[in-house]
Amino acid sequence: MQSGLIDSLKGIVGAEHVLTSQEDLLCYSYDATPGFSHMPEAVVMPGTADEVAKVLAAANEAKIPVYPRGSGTNLSAGTVPLKGGIVLLMTRMNKIVEIDTANLIAVAEPGVVVGDLNKAVEEFGLIYPPDPGTVATATLGGTVSENAGGLRGLKYGVSKHYVMGLEVVLADGRILNTGGKTVKDVAGYDLTKLFTGSEGTLGVITKITVKLMPAPEARRSMLATFAKLDDAGQAIAAIIAAKIIPATLEIMDNATVRTVEDYAKVGLPTDVEAVLLIEVDGIAEVVEKDSAKVVEVLKANNAAEIRVAQDAAERDKIWAARRAALPALAKLRPTTFVEDATVPRSKVPDMIRAVNEIAARHAVTIGTFGHAGDGNLHPTIVCDIRDDAEMDRVYKAMDEIFAVSLQLGGTLSGEHGIGVGKLRYMESQFGPAGMAAMRAIKKALDPNCILNPGKLVGECL
Repeated sequence: MQSGLIDSLKGIVGAEHVLTSQEDLLCYSYDATPGFSHMPEAVVMPGTADEVAKVLAAANEAKIPVYPRGSGTNLSAGTVPLKGGIVLLMTRMNKIVEIDTANLIAVAEPGVVVGDLNKAVEEFGLIYPPDPGTVATATLGGTVSENAGGLRGLKYGVSKHYVMGLEVVLADGRILNTGGKTVKDVAGYDLTKLFTGSEGTLGVITKITVKLMPAPEARRSMLATFAKLDDAGQAIAAIIAAKIIPATLEIMDNATVRTVEDYAKVGLPTDVEAVLLIEVDGIAEVVEKDSAKVVEVLKANNAAEIRVAQDAAERDKIWAARRAALPALAKLRPTTFVEDATVPRSKVPDMIRAVNEIAARHAVTIGTFGHAGDGNLHPTIVCDIRDDAEMDRVYKAMDEIFAVSLQLGGTLSGEHGIGVGKLRYMESQFGPAGMAAMRAIKKALDPNCILNPGKLVGECL
């Protein structure tokens, strides 16, 4: 990158907000995805939409790639600067602009941490439902760009169900506004949905209008163990068939259960094939009724043990098991790949069985947990990225996991995005025509292909 452009960037955002030292650049050469890193040429931290617009206009004119980034917690290498250029770090733009309780809406900048937004709206008896596992660190802009979900996805959905409007800076520096505060808006193409989940490939989000929900009055948590995986699968389907939509319906397979118990000592039996963790929420009377129905369903589907939390301490103990899944698995080996193959919920047992067979066939360690209620599973592969022979087996296992997911009528991602990590599978899901359509949209909005190039839809030619 020419020094003249660096000087221009310093003039736009201030010299203290442009990083160029090797030590600083190294910190932004990777994200939470193992195996991907590349040094950027500069890290630029804008403070306003106008500064973002000027940075993009300068980069577009020079044809320098720009990689928007929040906290870097994403799991598909979506913020790795594969071609150098500029990492556009959005964390300075961290203001909650407005909490509109009359319309149940919040307006915030992209650098606001999701957990902080929820703390701010709690005092009004409201919640922002999307709750990724990194809710305490992930930024709102990053989660909207990835269309993130979380444990509450079954009942409450993912980010796109709550984003009502966006301010977006296009690749050439023009500022576009989509949507707004109106509950109903069917004018024109749905540009808000287009940019939500676009992983920074179409524009840079600088302001977000989100829908809020009343906080549930009551909640009840349960844990059930199953000697047979199929019984757990039948219980998942039967809970929904009973017209109960839990806020959370999670599953852990035997490998995960054993690892969690060894790590956290939360009292899980290690000889079961699956554990379900369930929470219902809402009006107190409805919660009591629904939780009783769930217990009936679990018994009818051969649950070996059912624990129902009677107070906050017992609830915390139940969810400590689920929260321990990833750290417990990650402790086993130096490298952890957390995938998110998603299938119809009726296919959850088939998917878990397939993952176990793939793990055995390729001699790799995989624990599977995830959001059983919406079929969003997280096959988690633990390995050592320094071992070339093992990594060859790991990548073959990944290929088979995503192939099975598609064969079962599923998708490559339920909430982690595509980035570059899953790019090679995209045509298998969308076909040549689908990929061509997405690349045409990319080219139309970013003709010089400067925005997060090489991600989501591949190279823009």
